[in-house]
Amino acid sequence: MAFPHLQQPSFLLASLKADAINKPFAQRCQDLVKVIEDFPAKELHAIFPWLVESIFGSLDGVLIGWNLRSLQGRVSPVEYSIAMEFLDPGGPMMKLVYKLQAEDYKFDFPVSYLPGPVKASIQEHVVPDSPLYHNKVQFPPTGGLGLNLALNPFEFALSLITQKPLPGALHVRTSDCAYFILVDRYLSWFLPTEGSVLPPLSSSPGGPSPSPAPRTPAMPFASYGLHHTSLLKRHISHQTSVNADPASHEIWRSETLLQVFVEMWLHHYSLEMYQKMQSPHAKESFTPTEEHVLVVRLLIKHLHAFSNSLKPEQVSPSAHSHATSPLEEFKRAAVPRFVQQKLYLFLQHCFGHWPLDASFRAVLEMWLSYLQPWRYAPEKQPQGSDGQARCVSERWAPFVQENLLLYTKLFVGFLSRALRTDLVSPKNALMVFRVAKVFAQPNLAEMIQKGEQLFLEPELVIAHRQHRLFSAPTLTGSFLSSWPPAVTDTSFKVKSHVYSLEGQDCKYTPMFGPEVRTLVLRLAQLITQAKQTAKSISDQCGESTASRPFLSWLGFCLSDTNSSYPANDLDDMGQDSIRKTDEYLEKALEYLCQMFRLSEAQLAQLTLAMGTTQDENGKKQLPDCIVGEDGLILTPLGRYQIINGLRKFDIEYQGDSELQPIRSYEIASLVRLLFRLSSTINHRFAGQMRALCSRADFLGSFCRYHLMEPGLTDKHLLSPVGQGRVASRARGPRLSLRFLGSYRTLLSLLLAFFVASLLRIGPLPFALLLVLGYFLYAAAMTLLTEQGKLHQL
Repeated sequence: MAFPHLQQPSFLLASLKADAINKPFAQRCQDLVKVIEDFPAKELHAIFPWLVESIFGSLDGVLIGWNLRSLQGRVSPVEYSIAMEFLDPGGPMMKLVYKLQAEDYKFDFPVSYLPGPVKASIQEHVVPDSPLYHNKVQFPPTGGLGLNLALNPFEFALSLITQKPLPGALHVRTSDCAYFILVDRYLSWFLPTEGSVLPPLSSSPGGPSPSPAPRTPAMPFASYGLHHTSLLKRHISHQTSVNADPASHEIWRSETLLQVFVEMWLHHYSLEMYQKMQSPHAKESFTPTEEHVLVVRLLIKHLHAFSNSLKPEQVSPSAHSHATSPLEEFKRAAVPRFVQQKLYLFLQHCFGHWPLDASFRAVLEMWLSYLQPWRYAPEKQPQGSDGQARCVSERWAPFVQENLLLYTKLFVGFLSRALRTDLVSPKNALMVFRVAKVFAQPNLAEMIQKGEQLFLEPELVIAHRQHRLFSAPTLTGSFLSSWPPAVTDTSFKVKSHVYSLEGQDCKYTPMFGPEVRTLVLRLAQLITQAKQTAKSISDQCGESTASRPFLSWLGFCLSDTNSSYPANDLDDMGQDSIRKTDEYLEKALEYLCQMFRLSEAQLAQLTLAMGTTQDENGKKQLPDCIVGEDGLILTPLGRYQIINGLRKFDIEYQGDSELQPIRSYEIASLVRLLFRLSSTINHRFAGQMRALCSRADFLGSFCRYHLMEPGLTDKHLLSPVGQGRVASRARGPRLSLRFLGSYRTLLSLLLAFFVASLLRIGPLPFALLLVLGYFLYAAAMTLLTEQGKLHQL
């Protein structure tokens, strides 16, 4: 897309554009490094928007830039190394940003490319509640093209970095992708776990480090959770010199990076939009991709490591003082102040709208990463005895309580998804296992229960709460004098968390209440049924393999088109996948029973109530049905059983075998040609074939074996009143040549003639031997068939 700055004539810009077409990538990067080093900020200002677009791509998708999402080190090592060195947080590109930052240049970013809620709010002339947008909205004059944000170079470059990928972009492994590695480096640089953010590079040797402009005092920051006084207002806005306090520079860059990343990646849903999306007829405005979710998970992991790098004496709120550095206060406030609400709405949308397939694993792991900040703490949790899971320390109780909805309501959302998925699939079974394992960590369930108790306590004296934020320090001690100090403070924080995320009128469903317990029992039943289904599939595969006739290995038998079970992941992975599925489900059931204190007697009783017992033949029963006027009618339980793959009808082809659809292992044109040929022969010689088959001697039996189709008399078929016997349709003798249209038949014949040629047997003698051998086989089968009929009589 075109920026207004690009319309100004610039010899340097024209020269760089020409080089971008004519010069190789390595030479262009070397030239850019020299330009950044030698030219003043006034000249660089004109090329900066074009340079950012040429690297990260344009907002409208016309330019793809360096295509960092597809650039891999193992595929293009030279280009990868050059690009990563140029874009490194300490590299030439950021040096250009700091050079322009020192001169306080601004660049236009179209509001139309911001996330939906932000764009809608600005278009209604309401500035969103984020310092990133304050005093930056530029309303166009009459006849203007649209709203723009006036961003500084640092914000502008980050905004282009975070843009979503093009539709249909090639997905590569994140471990090899230059984009993900670059984001990881920026997060590690600006959200450090050790020390402070490195100072900006000097724009010239020996020169002063460029500093960001201070925030205007006209717009004080919103409170960081428990502090009503803004730390940035305290450290920046009251300074007379922009270079007075180096600590303000590190917090400014770190906070700006976090704000841009969160706004561009997570602020696609507001609380009002989320409530509207609960309607099944709501139109989805933004659909996150798996790549989007993976990069958000990367942000969460870095934020947890960043927040957990606080020293132990600085973790307690009582230890706060004015001597605390801005970076330390930012570490404490980063997750609750910037991330919590937007991530909750983002996860709620994903849980409700993501397809019911294995790709949900990315969303699941992002959620579980947020729920386990102890995994990213410097000190590791002590390992439990006998190799058991680590116990969650009481240190994390405040985090669990202040993020209660992300544990409880999203767990209920996952249950509703799990109840609609095929748990026989190893990938789905793994997801259930992962969630159960995380929530079954020792002491975590007790922390969640404690948080629910604090929220459900009666509101004795708290008569009013703000919708967005609760500023506890602004309340006097007398206001809360009737509550015990510790319990009151904790309960107040839990209630403020729930109300700020769900609104004042939310209806909370306790995770350990009767409603959720019922859902858990249903999931436990499905796990048991899925294990039985997997075992039945395994047994059937074993039986079909063992009972496969010898000729089927040569391709003379058609595959079973009436298999009892539909295609599944297990078909591709075999016994190993069945074993994995059983292991995942077994451990998941164990964790659920441990978490919700389910007894084996309860599970056995509910399993019998759902009708999961097998019949005397060891096969699954039919889905639950009732008999109506028009035949069998599925009950809601029957539909549930079919959707989840727990039971199914035995569907068999009951029509004319010659008119079956052409299979994938058949040659379509040859099958049609053979059908016409056999139909012509059957029509012309119908009388003779009928006469031969009516003979009572061996010739008659031989002809009946080849020309008569086996009847359906002995097959159990589905009738309108259940399992019944259907009389065979009378069909006269006929010749079928369809088996010659099979790839396997032709390949087997070709292989047989090839072996004969190796044995020095000519084609004609071998064909005669083949025909003779088949006649002997057919004669034996005819005698066996007639003897079987005599025994039945």
